[in-house]
Amino acid sequence: MSRTNSGITRRQFVGRVAPAAAAFTIVPRHVLGGAKFVAPSEKVYIAIVGCGGQGRTNARGLFGEEDAQIVAIADPMDQADYEQWYYKGIAGRLPVKAEIEKHYARENPQFQCKDYVDFRVLLDNEKNLDAVLCATPDHWHAFVSVMAMRRGKHVYCEKPLTHNVYEARTVAKVAKETGVATQMGNQGRSDEGNQLTCEMIWDGAIGAVREVHAWSAAGGWTSGRGRPKDTPPVPQGFDWQLWLGPKADRPYHSAYAPYNWRGWWAFGTGCVGDMSVHNLDPAFAALKLGHPLSVEAVKTDFVDDEVIAGNNHVVWEFGPAEGRGPVTVHWYDGGLEPPRPAELEAGRRMGEGSNGVLIVGSKGTIMGGGWSKSPRIIPESKMQAYGRPPRTLPRSRGHHRNWLDACKGGPQAVSDFSYGARLTEFVLLGDVAIRAGKKILWDGPNMKVTNAPEAQRFVQEPYRPGFDLEKV
Repeated sequence: MSRTNSGITRRQFVGRVAPAAAAFTIVPRHVLGGAKFVAPSEKVYIAIVGCGGQGRTNARGLFGEEDAQIVAIADPMDQADYEQWYYKGIAGRLPVKAEIEKHYARENPQFQCKDYVDFRVLLDNEKNLDAVLCATPDHWHAFVSVMAMRRGKHVYCEKPLTHNVYEARTVAKVAKETGVATQMGNQGRSDEGNQLTCEMIWDGAIGAVREVHAWSAAGGWTSGRGRPKDTPPVPQGFDWQLWLGPKADRPYHSAYAPYNWRGWWAFGTGCVGDMSVHNLDPAFAALKLGHPLSVEAVKTDFVDDEVIAGNNHVVWEFGPAEGRGPVTVHWYDGGLEPPRPAELEAGRRMGEGSNGVLIVGSKGTIMGGGWSKSPRIIPESKMQAYGRPPRTLPRSRGHHRNWLDACKGGPQAVSDFSYGARLTEFVLLGDVAIRAGKKILWDGPNMKVTNAPEAQRFVQEPYRPGFDLEKV
């Protein structure tokens, strides 16, 4: 248990000063002499950056962790109506602040959550923070993560970890340099199915793996091509220039924010970045995939500098490595799906319908749902004959829980940035191939497209003046 300079324990200190400091939310950790990792007996003080639908979802998830305390939030948008989209309801900085304060008021009626428009001001002002959770649009992920890590904060960042390959390399490098606890928000990595898939494949349940097919019906965030022609006014309570951040200036439009930014190259990564990072993850982990030899979008609706196509079939080719032979990985989105396996029983749906994965080996096929769920050898008679593999991997108690334990000096999180950056780089090379409009050959160690130098601009994209990831 940490101690103050007077020698009393932190818990004793808080107890003595609490009556006189009821208006304060917490005692700053720097006053208490806290170290990089939080003592097991203490709360982890967290700031959430990005309070849209996913930021609100993460806040609610942290409410269930007794040793997590959200003390500050930041978002350039006061509030937004998400009712027509996946998240439903009202989100944004002010509604999320109100929800956080209502939750913690059950224990402390005086609790106040600090709110900021600019997360950089939050980082400057909130000296008591232990950790930052980033749930912004993709184009801000790397900047929020790097700035927080360089200030010694543990970081949880939503998926994909970054907006491009260069950023993934940089975020991984900074995580290694700073030594903070990190986690990417590919929640299926903490699902039992992820570990089971690995153990089944390593046990030889389906023999040598030759192919992987994964899919998601998500997409369709945009329609048409090019930017919107009209220029509506920026909504009241929305700092549009801050939302743009490192991206070149452009007029505001509701087609970009608060939700459909996922379908624009400037801000999102399409379904490849949004969903393959979930559904390809168990194969990526089990096969220990590294750098692909080539990547090709064998089907895409169109190639546009602004809009991300809603139907894509992307293929990665991997050479032999880690004791396995070559592997071909397929991704399908927007309604495209792989051929139905001949061994799948009639009337049984493939995967979970709109999401799934097929891992094809020389002796059989594993079929799973999205987010690593429910891996089964097909047909079911083969699964019953096989049983279960030897249990060789530790299990996660939950994705947030796994990260919080790492913040307290426990084992590294299951999708820490060394892992999350490699997974992100793998899937985002699919976007490079889509935008290149041709098969690309990849020199992973040197981060170069060797056969199409014009595609290099998609590996490392320019920032507008005032933004430099190496210097933040």
